[in-house]
Amino acid sequence: MWDSQPTVRRHGRHQSTQRKPPMATSTTRGAAVTAPAATTGTTLLQRRTLAVLRLAIGFIFLWAFLDKTFGLGFSTPAERAWLNGGTPAQGFLNSPGVTGPLQPFFVGIASPLVDFLFMLGMIAVGLAVMLGVGLRVSAVAGSLIMVFMYLAEWPFAAGAASTNPLVDYHIIYALALIVVAVFAAGDTWGFGKTWKALPIVQKYTWLI
Repeated sequence: MWDSQPTVRRHGRHQSTQRKPPMATSTTRGAAVTAPAATTGTTLLQRRTLAVLRLAIGFIFLWAFLDKTFGLGFSTPAERAWLNGGTPAQGFLNSPGVTGPLQPFFVGIASPLVDFLFMLGMIAVGLAVMLGVGLRVSAVAGSLIMVFMYLAEWPFAAGAASTNPLVDYHIIYALALIVVAVFAAGDTWGFGKTWKALPIVQKYTWLI
């Protein structure tokens, strides 16, 4: 109930004064209206979908390492396996598939050291992504490998192996690595949370 004041006489007239009930004020004056909190984060289905993407892209890198190391007979026959003296990076850089204006550069860097660095990158990115650890570093390293391979094949050239000069599988793989890193896909079906709890990772967050 609202309180009322008694009737008073003013200038010979009875006037009744009452307190008006409190009115709702606008948001600019008075109590502020609390808006519902915006929905943040991802759903369980989204996290699992990202985890599947992470495992798939990680296995692509890991499989490339295994096939080129042991010559499993898919893209690399047994006689050209790395263990049998094969040259995975040199074989690619000296192949007819490497064309375009950057061909002299890529042919010039072909060496056993590049073979080692290429294979190290493949297994490191593959294992890290599948385990869900070091996704930021893996995204950078894996994307650099993909960009170098994209430029080496030069999809703009006539007769290039790629059917799309702008977005081919190298670009898709690089984008997939970036997506799983940005959305912390290693936290689901991976060791991302355990990895991020390590003191060294908390100190150097670029290792996440």
